[in-house]
Amino acid sequence: MAGSTFKTNPFELNKLLEECAEGIIQLPDFQRSWVWDEDRIKSLIASVSRAFPVGALMSLETGGPVNFKPRPIEGAPPEAKKTAPQSLLLDGQQRMTSLYQVTLRNKVVETETPKKKRVKRWFYIDIRKALDPSVDREEAIIGVPEDKIIRKDFGRTVELDLSTPAAEFALLMYPLTQVFDWDRWQDGFDAHWRGDQNEVVREEFRAFKRQILENFKRYQVPVIALDRSTSKEAVCVVFEKVNTGGKALDAFELVTAMYAASGHELRKDWYGDEQTPGRLQRFSETLRAPGATTSIIAGVSNTDFLQAISLFYTRDCRRIAEAAGKQGRELPAVSANRQALLNLPLAEYKKYEAQVERGFIQAAKFLLMLHIYRIFDLPYQSQVVPLAAILADIGDSWEHDATRAKIERWYWNGVFGELYGSAVESRIAKDFLEVPVWLKGGPEPSTVSETLFRADRLKSMRMRLSAAYKGMNALLMKVGAQDFRSGQKFDHTVFFGENVDIHHIFPQDWCKKQGLKPKVYDSIINKTPLSSRTNIIIGGVAPSEYLAKLEKGGRITPPIDARNLDRYLQTHLIDPVLLRADRFDEFLADRQRRLLSLIEQATGKEAYSGTEAEEGEDVDVNEDNLEAEYTVAIG
Repeated sequence: MAGSTFKTNPFELNKLLEECAEGIIQLPDFQRSWVWDEDRIKSLIASVSRAFPVGALMSLETGGPVNFKPRPIEGAPPEAKKTAPQSLLLDGQQRMTSLYQVTLRNKVVETETPKKKRVKRWFYIDIRKALDPSVDREEAIIGVPEDKIIRKDFGRTVELDLSTPAAEFALLMYPLTQVFDWDRWQDGFDAHWRGDQNEVVREEFRAFKRQILENFKRYQVPVIALDRSTSKEAVCVVFEKVNTGGKALDAFELVTAMYAASGHELRKDWYGDEQTPGRLQRFSETLRAPGATTSIIAGVSNTDFLQAISLFYTRDCRRIAEAAGKQGRELPAVSANRQALLNLPLAEYKKYEAQVERGFIQAAKFLLMLHIYRIFDLPYQSQVVPLAAILADIGDSWEHDATRAKIERWYWNGVFGELYGSAVESRIAKDFLEVPVWLKGGPEPSTVSETLFRADRLKSMRMRLSAAYKGMNALLMKVGAQDFRSGQKFDHTVFFGENVDIHHIFPQDWCKKQGLKPKVYDSIINKTPLSSRTNIIIGGVAPSEYLAKLEKGGRITPPIDARNLDRYLQTHLIDPVLLRADRFDEFLADRQRRLLSLIEQATGKEAYSGTEAEEGEDVDVNEDNLEAEYTVAIG
């Protein structure tokens, strides 16, 4: 095809493995270590032995614009490191390494069991099982310990002993280390089974050679070969779309490889080593609230960090172009997209890394001030990137009341406008450009000016994964909601110490008995932050009943004055009169108005209360499944 930057050809498996051993084919240094377990290795061997396809490989010719630091596949001879590779294996590392280690290396294979135990294995094919069409081929692939003896009964009984060639011959167990060169093994086998009386056994081996071993020798693997002109972005897209090794390659891995060619260990910056903690650990531990397992910014990824740096670098490029008199489309874009990350020079990374790291730490402080304590309760992980970049850009001025109030307004507009759920990269760039200007008296950023919150959205906010749902919960805590039982405000100590979560005000069981539908009683309007102990006391009864229980007190809970309890309810924007009278419909309408007012205060925008229906329909939600997913997420 004209203009194509790749070609697909079949290559002999044996030849490919030999080139891996020689270093002619190597890996980009960002590739993960070989991690296949014993069962996956057996499955791969079984497929090749039957001439079944195991998927295409993908390689990249060296010498082009994508300059990756190479390394030989795991287990290759030391001499392979001295060879300049002709191509790099982008996809297929796990398969090729597994086959090389099992068949050509002639050393015991270090792998792991399905129970994640590190073990050493030699692999064999049970000749008779392999020839039996009624036996699953994977059952014919046997892994044995380093001493080639399988024991049972806590090591007291030998189940299989293949420690000598004679034992292999006698038990018809063929070593995978000989699949490409069987002559010498066959000589020993024929000598062991010499004599006319053993002709049947020798014929079994000849059939095994024709039906199974020949498949290894003739096996061809399709290789998609990208030529050296392939761009960085194309390589990244390839990984994201067709990588079959399990974990899709992201921009961080590519940037890591490119910086490695200049001698910089980007991975060490992020993950650290035995002596020095990396940025990942610092982010996980910084400003961690008492009782929390991790910091609120522990979910920041290495790519998020690069995105924030990219914003600074691309803005510098734009400013230089503006100073040179360029305008309009001539100006380079401020961007945090994949291409921008791939074009981030090492010098610019080093220039901004400390400043941006401080920005993320300040972002953690900011989020805690908004009463967002857990990663699971973070409305948008993606919004942390522009938040950190903005705070890194403006420095300590964000701590001034007027400035922080504006940043809070921007943040809540992003949350309740639900603007960080799609087209995230362009939104990040816009906010980084526009918010600092707004803080200095400029026009409103588009995230503020474009936000439109619909009054009826509150009725459909039922999912814990909704950004606006999480935002509503945080806002209630921020404005001083107090626990129904203890009267405590939900600072981070109470939040974790009392196991605070979002709970129903009119309990589910009561609502079901009244014939109410989940889409009505499961909305955020009927939910509020409460401690787990309070929720247990509430149970499934009518509000009038549980409020009476709270006032009366119990064996370990003191009684609560009715006036104090009413005051606690009001901090949740609940009308005590309506709740005490179990007037659900009136409560719902009243609290919707109150919550809407709170959102309007946070965003500085009047909500839309018109009758024009929003596009689309609500998706029915199984609350039980959501609860289960939530429990797993925070467990």
